[in-house]
Order: sequence, then structure tokens, then C-alpha cells
Amino acid sequence: MHRVATAALLLLAFLPAAPAAAQPIPDHPDKLVFQPVAFQPPVAKDHRVVLKNGMVVYIAEDRALPLVNIALTVRVGSWLEPAGKEGLAGLTGSQMRRGGTKSLTADELDERLDFLAAQVSTGIGTTSGSAGLNCLSDNLDAALAIFVEMLRAPRFQEDRLALAKEQAFQEMKKRNDDSAEIEAREWGVLLYGDGFFTNRFTTEASVKGVTRDDLVSFHRRYFYPANMVAAVSGAFSRAEMLRKLEAAFAGWTSPRTTIPPVPGAITPATPGVYRVEKDVNQGRVSVGLPTVKRDHPDVYALEVMNEILGGSGFTARITKTVRSNEGLAYSAGSGLSPGVFYPGRFRVAFQSKSRSVPYATSLVLEEIRGMREAAVTAEELDTIKNSLVQTFPSSFASKAQSMAIFASDEYTKRDPAYWANYRDRIKAVTAADVQRVAREHLVPERMILLVVGKQAEIDLGDEKHPVTLAQLAPGGRVQALPLRDPMTMRPR
Repeated sequence: MHRVATAALLLLAFLPAAPAAAQPIPDHPDKLVFQPVAFQPPVAKDHRVVLKNGMVVYIAEDRALPLVNIALTVRVGSWLEPAGKEGLAGLTGSQMRRGGTKSLTADELDERLDFLAAQVSTGIGTTSGSAGLNCLSDNLDAALAIFVEMLRAPRFQEDRLALAKEQAFQEMKKRNDDSAEIEAREWGVLLYGDGFFTNRFTTEASVKGVTRDDLVSFHRRYFYPANMVAAVSGAFSRAEMLRKLEAAFAGWTSPRTTIPPVPGAITPATPGVYRVEKDVNQGRVSVGLPTVKRDHPDVYALEVMNEILGGSGFTARITKTVRSNEGLAYSAGSGLSPGVFYPGRFRVAFQSKSRSVPYATSLVLEEIRGMREAAVTAEELDTIKNSLVQTFPSSFASKAQSMAIFASDEYTKRDPAYWANYRDRIKAVTAADVQRVAREHLVPERMILLVVGKQAEIDLGDEKHPVTLAQLAPGGRVQALPLRDPMTMRPR
């Protein structure tokens, strides 16, 4: 009996504990009560290391999977392209990966990386370059050696470069096929000006003029360790990984060059209504203006304002009015992106059948005016603030995400206190703040409105709602923008 009782007690010890008493189920989801999320974001300085060659590294161990992830951000971009060589940055970025290395032809590089199950990428955009390696931790040594050789001594194989240029020409020919591409292109020109570096388009002549020597020179000038920031995470020992990085990048000297800053001066178009002719069934509309840089004190109130106006999906005013109530668009909303190196942008965008474009646009403008003229409701304010605060931890869901954020902040020189203070700054936004920033930043007289579509149909308007684009334009003037020649980008 004693042994039986002892066995029973041992069995009970290993049984799972009885669950806590379930909370009563409320009769409506709105009555659900959740405990506040207890979360503190990681601190960048705890992960920051500077290698002997000057490269800044943000590093974190993460053994959830047997993988290593290395993401580099490089201070380079299309703003550094010489006049007449538009496309040089993009070709340099793509051909570092696709064009082989000093010891490996392009085909051999592809085969070797496939054998190692390593994913490698490189690219150069408008204001930064990137390079990434993702591999099994067991293959790290071999994959890292190839990755660094690719970064340091790309082959820029001539046949791969020729193929890339031919592919670029084929893409150019399709520039006017898609109304969305036309809209995005002309919207950027209207907001920042023809002369701004983001609007220096590649052309047939500029791409033809890019040579392999140009790629070699561009790479040599901007790719070196002290000009890179690394985000490193995965299944490794921190100390051992830092030793491997020091060894892999050793002996790569940095040239004594001064990299000019990203241009920040813009020349927006005269506020008003602009149109581009495109024979499509639905018109595309963008309404907005340049806005602040991210260090502006109004950014938190502007974020809340934009979410209420058009950024929060089905709860947003513009979405409810244009999509849900009137059924004029499948998707309608707004975005506000504070700038980093130059002013950001506020934009409302939607697509609607041609004859309903003027009326739908008038509804958007009414919602913008409403945001300026009256305070938002307490329910709207609380919903958006709670959403922003409660979804905040998702930005740091993984070690790779966290290190990438810190590397980006290092590159762009963001205030180190931003993440620690973000939720408190959002919580502090009031209805008066939202109305104030709407009045100061969403000024109707400064708005630019772009319509891409079949203008004859758009001008017919909606019989039930007699609104025209001319009625929405200052002085009743709607300015036509010609389509650009896809190969020269000159207006036709």
C-alpha cells in the first residue's frame, strides 16, 4: 500500500496544474479587458560595436534557428551619380552580386552560393546601398568569405552587365503602360521638382553610356568598411562572430574621400490640379504636398492625425467616406512619411471609375477640411493612440528586426532616445494637437492634385453629383502634363 500511494503521489506531481478559473465571457468584444503590454525596447548601445576598420556593427545572438543573417547599409546612392550617367548606381549595386567576384565567374558564384544554401543580395537605391547574407550557421565561414570577396572585389563581368543593360531598355519601353507607374513618377516630380535627384531618370542614352570602368570606379570610391553599418544576428557566439568579422574584413583600407550629403532642397510645383491623359477605365488620383522631416516636433501629432484621416484602414475617415459609404473606390486612404534627408510627403490616393473621379476627389478634400475645422472625437483619438502604442512591440519582434532598426538609425543619425520615448509622445497627443497640426500642415492652398486617366470621361462627371476638376482647381485652371518619351524621359 505504501508503494502504491507513493507512486500515485509521483504521478500527480507530473500532471499539469489545473488551469486558472476562466474569465467570464462578455456579451460583446468591446467589453474584453486586456492587461497592459509590458514591453521595453532593446537599447542600441547594448549591441553596438566598432570594428578596427571603422565599421559599426549591431550584433545579437539568436539561436531560435540555425541561421546567420548579416545586413549591411552603405553610404552610397543615386544622388552621387555624375550627370549623364543616370543608372550607374543601380547597375553597380545589381552587378556586384550578379557579375561574379575576383576568383569566381558569375556562373561559379551562383553555383557556389546555391551549394552552400546561402542567400546573397546587393543593391543601391536613391539614398543608400545594401548587401545581405543569410546562411546556415554551419556554412558561415565559407559563405562569409565569398560574401566579403563579392563586396571587396566584384568582377563586374561584361556579359552580365550587357544583359542587365538590355533588361533596363526593355523595362524603359513599358514606362507608360501602367497608369500607376505614371502616377508615381509624375507625383514625385510635382512634389520635389524636375531638378531634384530622385527625378533624374535613367534614359537609353545614360544607360548606354555606363561602362564597366564606371562601375569599378563607383564601387572603389564608396564601398569600404568604414562606410558601412552592419546588422548581424543569428546562431553564434557574439565574441566568436566579432572575431570572424574582424578577420574577414581585415586589410580593407578606407580611401580618404569626403562623401557629399544627400541634397535637401526641393522645388515643388505650383499648387493646383494637374492631369495626365491615359486611356484606362479608372482614374488614379493623388492629393497632397511635401511635409516635415522626422526631427520636427509635430511628427507624433501628425502621425495620429494621418491615421484618423486616412491611414488606419477601415476605421479611417477617408476610407469610410469614399469606400464604405459611397462605394467609389476599392482602396482609398492617406500616408504621411516624414523625411530623413529631405522633406517628406503627405498623400491621399485612390482609384475610381472615370466619371466618379471629381466627386470622389471632392469628398477627400472635404475630409481634409473637416480635420482642420473641428477637433477629432475622443473615440477616434483613443482608438488610434491605443493602436499605435499596442502594436509598437511588433517592430522589435525578432533580433534581426531590432538590429536592422539600430543600423538604420546609425546610418540616418536618428535621435537614440526616439524608441524609448515614442509611446509616451503618442500618448501625450491631444485632440487640440491633431487639429493644430492639420491646420498648419494640411493647407488646401498648398495642395497639389494629380489625376491620371481618360480625361474626356472624367470631365463628364457623375450625373448625381455635378462636380468637375475645374471647380476644384484654383482659378478653375487644370494643367495638362504630357506623357514622357519612355526612352528619353522628355515630355512629348
